[in-house]
Amino acid sequence: MLDNQKIADFISHKRKQMGMTQSDIADRLKVSFQSVSKWENGTLPNVEVLVGLAAILNVSVDEILQGRENNESFSYSKAGVDISYTDAMKKEMAVYLQTEDKRVLNGLGPFASLYDIEFPDMEHPVLVLKSEEPGSKQKLAMEYGYSESVCHDMINHLVNDIAVMGAKPLAVLDTIVCGNAEKETIKSFVKGISDACKENECALVGGETSIQPDVVNKGVYILTSSIAGIVPRENIIDGSMVSEDDIVLAVASNGLHTNGYTLVRLLMEKMPQIKLEKIDGETFIEQIMKPHTPYYKAIKTLSYRDGVHGMAHITGGGIEGNLSRIIPDGLCAEIDLAKLKTLPIFRYIKQTGNIDEKEMLSTFNCGVGLMLVVAKQYAKQVTEHIKKYYDCYEIGEIRRGKEKVAFWNLNKMFQE
Repeated sequence: MLDNQKIADFISHKRKQMGMTQSDIADRLKVSFQSVSKWENGTLPNVEVLVGLAAILNVSVDEILQGRENNESFSYSKAGVDISYTDAMKKEMAVYLQTEDKRVLNGLGPFASLYDIEFPDMEHPVLVLKSEEPGSKQKLAMEYGYSESVCHDMINHLVNDIAVMGAKPLAVLDTIVCGNAEKETIKSFVKGISDACKENECALVGGETSIQPDVVNKGVYILTSSIAGIVPRENIIDGSMVSEDDIVLAVASNGLHTNGYTLVRLLMEKMPQIKLEKIDGETFIEQIMKPHTPYYKAIKTLSYRDGVHGMAHITGGGIEGNLSRIIPDGLCAEIDLAKLKTLPIFRYIKQTGNIDEKEMLSTFNCGVGLMLVVAKQYAKQVTEHIKKYYDCYEIGEIRRGKEKVAFWNLNKMFQE
C-alpha cells in the first residue's frame, strides 16, 4: 500500500536537498509548478513523469514509491534505467505486435522471434535481408513532432530496397536506442513501425528498446530496423538481364524521402526563416517531412514475365549512384533530364542554397524515387500498371557505353 504523505515528504526532502525550487523541477519536467506542489502535498505523480522525476532527484522510481532512499546499495534505476518501468512499457507495446500472419509463431516475451519459413510453392526460396535507418531526418522528426511519421520513412525505405529485387517482405525487427525512455514517444514509434509494416504487407515480429543514459542524450532517439523477405531464386531481379534498347522508366517520389537531410539541416541553420516558407501550398517543414513513398504494392506483381529487367530504388547517391548498381558492364543508361519532372521543393532548395545541378543530382532524388529498366515492347504496359499508383514516365534508354549512367540536358532539369 502506497503511503502518499510519505512519498510527498520524500519528494520535498530530496528537492530541497538538491537545492532546487518547485519551479526548477517543473521546468525540467515541462509541467506546471502547481503540479509539483500537489506532489509535495500528497497527490501522486502520474507514471509518465515518474521516471523523469526520479532522474532529477537522483533516486529510483521504487525509492519514490517507497518514500525512502536505499543508501546501502547502488541500483540500475539510479544509473538511469528502471526495469520495472520499462517492463510495464513493453506490455503496453505488445498490442502493436499482434498480427494475423500465421507464420509468426510467438509474440512479445520470448528471447527471440519465431517465423515459419516453409514455402512449399517455391522450388528454391531465397531470403533477402536488409537493415535501414531514417538518417538525420529522425532528428528533425523529433524537433517538429513527426515521431510516428518517421517510422513510415524507415519501413517504406526498407521494404522498397528488397522489393526492387523481386522480394516479398515478411518480417521486421526494430531497434530504438535512447538516453531515457519516454513512454508516449516509444509508443508512437512502435505504433508507426507496426502500421507501416501492415501497409507493406509484412509483420513487426519483435525488436529491442535500449536505454543508454550518458551514451545517448536524454530526448535523443536513434531508430534502426531490419527485414527478411523471400523471393524464388528464378525470380530474382538484379539487372543481369538488362539489354541494349531497354527503356528506363521513372516513378515519381513525393519529396526528399530519407536522403539529403544533412544538407537541408545546414540550410535551415544558416537560414532559419525558410522553415515557414510556403512551397506549392505547404510550409518548408511540411514538404521535407513527407514520409518516404512506399512502392511495394505498385511493383509486387512485376517480374521478368512483364519484361522488367531491373529496378533501382533512388536513395543516397541519387539517380546515378543507384541506377548504376543494376547496369551491366558495357552498357549505359542514357537519361534525358529534360524529361525529369522535378518537384517544386527541389527547385526551392537549389535556388535557396545556390546548389549546382550535379550536387543536386548526387544528393537528392530530384523527383524520382524508383527507376525500372524494361524491355521496349513491355514499356507501355508496365507504365500503365505503375500509373495506377504513382506517376510513371519514360526518361531514358539503354545503349552501349563505358559509363553506366550518362545524363543529357543537365541544364534543363530544373526548368518548369
